[in-house]
Formats: sequence, C-alpha cells, structure tokens
Amino acid sequence: MIETILAAVAAFIIAIIRFSGYWGIMLLMAIESACIPLPSEIIMPFGGYMVSTGELNLFLVATAGAIGCNLGSIPAYEIGKRGGRVAIERWGRYLLLDVKDLEWAERFFAKMGGPAVLIARMLPIVRSFIAFPAGIARMPLVPFHIYTFVGSWPWCFGLAWVGMVLGDKWHSDPRMHQFFHDFHLVFAAVFVAAGAWYIWHRLKTRVGR
Repeated sequence: MIETILAAVAAFIIAIIRFSGYWGIMLLMAIESACIPLPSEIIMPFGGYMVSTGELNLFLVATAGAIGCNLGSIPAYEIGKRGGRVAIERWGRYLLLDVKDLEWAERFFAKMGGPAVLIARMLPIVRSFIAFPAGIARMPLVPFHIYTFVGSWPWCFGLAWVGMVLGDKWHSDPRMHQFFHDFHLVFAAVFVAAGAWYIWHRLKTRVGR
C-alpha cells in the first residue's frame, strides 16, 4: 500500500513539474515547507532531470525551490506566532507533525537564534519545522525570510544537481536503459525511499499513540 501511495505522489509531482516548470517546483516546495508530507527529495531531483533534458536551468530550478520554501514557511511561521506551541500541539498531528521533532527544533532555535533557520534549512526533516519556533519567538520577518532563502537554496541546488547527473547518465549510458524500463523507476529506487521513510515514520508514530 505504501508503494502505491508513493507511486501516486511521485506521479503527481512529475505531472505538476512537467506541466508548470519553475512555477510547479515553486508550488510543490511551498507545500513541502508548509509541513505537508510532499518530499523535496522527489521534487527537486525531478526538476534536475528536466535540466538534463534542456527544458529547465539548474540555477533557476534551485531558485524556484528556495522561493517556494519561503512561501510555504509563511503559514507555519504565522501559526507559531499567533497560536503558539499550544496550537501546534493541538493541530500538528493532522500534518504528521511529531512533537519530538518540534521540541528538537525549539531547542535548536533557542541555542542558535536566527541563524538556526539558515542551518536547519539545510537539514532533512527539521527543515520543515523550524518556522514554528521562529514564529513563536516572533523573529523579525526580514531576517527570517533571508535566512530561509539562503539556507534553502543549497539544499534545492544539491538535490536538483543529483537529478541532473542521473538524467545525464540516463541519456548517455545504455546500461541505464537496460536496467530501468521507465524513468519513474529511478525515483522509486533512489529518491522515493527517502520520502517513504518520512511518511512511514510519521504514520507509525500516530498509530502507536
């Protein structure tokens, strides 16, 4: 069942990016940064694949992804600012938000201050939650968005670059064609695993409670 769900998620992501290009990447990364489990580990590599086909530009793909991270962080920041930790604890479960992850993000923000937003944006999982403690602490918006963009851009660029490299090999190395009958299987084998672990971990935590 998990494989079926992930295949549908991957197909949805691929269709959006193929149809909308940079705008689709921006939209999908905004959704991911709003704590909805739509893994950037699938979104950005496929954008990178389209770079390998000449349809998109690597730097613009990374920039679109980083802008999407900024846009998606706005709701999370505002919830933290207006509702505080109580609102997050009450409604976070509907977004598969683990309170332990939130507590880790809070401690990290308390220790590092504003730069925590920049650093966390380059780390898996916690990157999606760091906007909440920033909102709770009422971090000024301008530094918040600067740190968010500067921290998100390398993450987006790195994932897109991996997708581009795999795409180049897909077109130049005949062994890739022999081993994979469809490019979607590349994502199933390489990138979907990361998203699978994230969603499975969240669902398992919820069932356990």
